[in-house]
Amino acid sequence: MYSRRWLRFLLAIVVLAPLSGCLFRSHKVESRITTTPLKQATQAELLDRINSQAAKIRTLNATVDISTSVGGWSRGKITQYQQIRGYILVRKPQMLRMIGLLPIVRNRAFDMVSNGQSFELSIPPKNRFIVGRNDIITHSTQQPLENLRPQHILDALLVQEIDPSREIAVLENSYETVIDPKTKKEVQQPDYVITVIHRGDAGWYLARKIIFSRTDLDPHQQIVYDRNGYIASDVRYSGFSDHAGIDFPNQIDIWRPQEEYAINLTIQRLSINQPLTDEQFALQQPAGAQVVRLDAPNSTRNSGGDGDPPGRSR
Repeated sequence: MYSRRWLRFLLAIVVLAPLSGCLFRSHKVESRITTTPLKQATQAELLDRINSQAAKIRTLNATVDISTSVGGWSRGKITQYQQIRGYILVRKPQMLRMIGLLPIVRNRAFDMVSNGQSFELSIPPKNRFIVGRNDIITHSTQQPLENLRPQHILDALLVQEIDPSREIAVLENSYETVIDPKTKKEVQQPDYVITVIHRGDAGWYLARKIIFSRTDLDPHQQIVYDRNGYIASDVRYSGFSDHAGIDFPNQIDIWRPQEEYAINLTIQRLSINQPLTDEQFALQQPAGAQVVRLDAPNSTRNSGGDGDPPGRSR
């Protein structure tokens, strides 16, 4: 019995062997993994890197070039505005001042101050003085940049500490598409993703993702989510350099997909942990300026044209 089965098995092999080339084919697969040397880190080391870096920074005083654009698929077009010079002051925990200058004449295009809860925005070319709360978004479609809040800038500038008392952080080993420096082709490069889950009043929700490049272990992207799980800000960091022992990016690109505007900050000069006074965060309302209160239920707002920032040309 067993000898007959064995003979049938051998016969089947002899018959099918010449046909095996028709049953399958093989081909070489080109490697698409980066050849760049990569660094390794544990979850604990990445969390310590985030928190220790955040703890080192108490103040920022930066001279920046500011580029903005408005639009996307919902508007059917993208409008880019002329780059302007600006200044940013930050003092922890939540003080921020941002000033933009008109091209050539260098008068103030805007001046914005925030204490973390509320903000004031002066626009001298339009003689407007806007007052509002950081947690109230107006969702202006005619003037998308009126949706800008100081907290958006602050959260992009400083990767905040992870608080273990109300946040959970988990590590994901992921991949990103990059250009290989040797082959100049697109390849897959491993990276680290720290996902932060935050405990709010209504329960736990996805707060942000911090993506680390494994070439230098610097955070090169931070995605911030709203409480409904939609992306609120997508921030890219590049050009890190050492400032008194602190690695800080020289290029910060902020994309707000829901409002469809982008702000690109190129740092020209940066001082970290220099003293900043209360007076440097004080903004006086210009005499005769039209006051617009964005948090008032029936505030009068000038919708303007297509949302041009003051003093910028297309």
